Amino acid sequence: MHSVHGGSKRVSSSEYNFSTNLTQKSVSQDFKQYFCEVKSATVPFFIRILFPSLVWHMPRGRRRIYLTFDDGPHPEITPKVLSMLEKFNAKATFFCVGQNVDRFPETYQMILDAGHKTGNHSFNHLKGWNETARSYVDNVMKAQLLIQSEFFRPPYGRITSSQIRRLKPKFRIIMWSVLSYDFDKNTSPEQCLSNVTDHVKDGDIVVFHDSEKAAKNMLSTLPKVLEDLTTKGFAFPTLNG
Repeated sequence: MHSVHGGSKRVSSSEYNFSTNLTQKSVSQDFKQYFCEVKSATVPFFIRILFPSLVWHMPRGRRRIYLTFDDGPHPEITPKVLSMLEKFNAKATFFCVGQNVDRFPETYQMILDAGHKTGNHSFNHLKGWNETARSYVDNVMKAQLLIQSEFFRPPYGRITSSQIRRLKPKFRIIMWSVLSYDFDKNTSPEQCLSNVTDHVKDGDIVVFHDSEKAAKNMLSTLPKVLEDLTTKGFAFPTLNG
């Protein structure tokens, strides 16, 4: 199991939050509200300390950046991502929604055939805070029948402590170091690019989305990120690479 770490900067967003429903008695309601109001391209240190069992970054010191793509597969967008990655000899991990895998099995197979890895992102892209532990885990395991991965990432980054306890024996729960905010309608392609290039460092896990909502920002930003980081000597393996 790998260790966890990150940083902090405010960035506007419509709905994405980066952590768990903090149910520990020591955490106040005001602290919970922080997660609903502050949007950050990187993860504050205290979040990582509170949830050390979640994976926030990979090992440092190897000149590697770990690209991840959430919410696919999409029959038009995902192939474009695969083409961009191939140009830079980059690999990535795709956190797929089960219902999309069910709808677009050929696109899902393209990801695997290109040498990338896939992760579980639940079957219906559920917000963990709105679900019981049982219903949430059942939905994740429904997706697992199709995806069969050791990795799970909670949609929206929202997961409760009870859900973590139930899923931890089955998965490595992958969070992130850097969030591009490609999905945010109030984030420009230029800001999306700087969200990544201004913050990313060795061993970081970066989140993009191969979805319709994120396509404009992501497709503009990804090749520039790949070029910039390749020039700086970084490699792009899968999470278990």
